[in-house]
Amino acid sequence: MHEDEKGDERRAATGLTPSGADQEFLALERELTVLLRRARASQGEMAREVHPDLESAAYGLLVRLDECGAQRATELAAYVGVGKATMSRQLRALEELGLIAREPDPADGRAWLVALTDEGRLRVGTVREARRGRYVRQLAHWDRAEVAELARLLNQLNGVMEK
Repeated sequence: MHEDEKGDERRAATGLTPSGADQEFLALERELTVLLRRARASQGEMAREVHPDLESAAYGLLVRLDECGAQRATELAAYVGVGKATMSRQLRALEELGLIAREPDPADGRAWLVALTDEGRLRVGTVREARRGRYVRQLAHWDRAEVAELARLLNQLNGVMEK
């Protein structure tokens, strides 16, 4: 047996590729790449459904405000991982579209909170409900426990990626 054949056998036994990467992590990377590509396209569609002039990246801010209520701009920037200037620009655009409003922070008179307007809440809610309906239809053949497990694992992955 050649040295290369022994190496191939060892890699096969350990699940490593010639580059030394684990097959499971290569598969994870491949599937995440597909998921993220599809998610970006989907986020753009959802943003346009909320408002034709809404930037794709701003959709996530609206969802965060829908789920968590009013927040400071600095909290939103930290959550999505952007700087103050980028956040200010995105919030200004959302405000001009009538989807968010700024209000004084009752806990600190010097600070402002950003919140969805009634119109913003209605539009985001409509789009999110339609998206959930699509998930229900697409995953109808899945066991509910599998859907819950996928959500749990994605939450766990997001938590690790956050750090």
